[in-house]
Amino acid sequence: MSKNKEAEDLKPGEDRRQRRRERLHALVNARNQTLVEYSSLAGIRPYTPEHRTEDALKRFCQTLVDYAATAHFQLYRYIADGKERRQAVRAIAEQIYPQIVSSTDAILDFNDRYDVASLDDGRVEHLADDLSQLGEILADRIQLEDRIIEALDGGRSDGK
Repeated sequence: MSKNKEAEDLKPGEDRRQRRRERLHALVNARNQTLVEYSSLAGIRPYTPEHRTEDALKRFCQTLVDYAATAHFQLYRYIADGKERRQAVRAIAEQIYPQIVSSTDAILDFNDRYDVASLDDGRVEHLADDLSQLGEILADRIQLEDRIIEALDGGRSDGK
């Protein structure tokens, strides 16, 4: 068998696995960046309507929305479009997808509330509680995503 024929025979599966790894990597990177910005924002308490709080909040909101979009386009849409052939992965995704949608709604609500030019309108008084609630939602979402990631990765947790 020629090298070209051998490469052609292996390429589709390898490409599919490589694309899957790239999607998962993009999701985990976006998630990690969101957690970094969350920690940064949580670390500047007490919250006041000043530039430091507003800047950290804007960075967090941007990474939060990027994370939600990455999860949707890199993972859930791939599965919803029927591109995932493994029934076990589809079953897990179908089971947890309603909870993911609910957490996405909470993410977008938080962003709509706080991705503003100024916190002078009294919103800052609710930021600590809203951020705490969002943190719980993100923790639950991460656990759900990890179930899908583990299924996609064939049960391996070593990232290979």
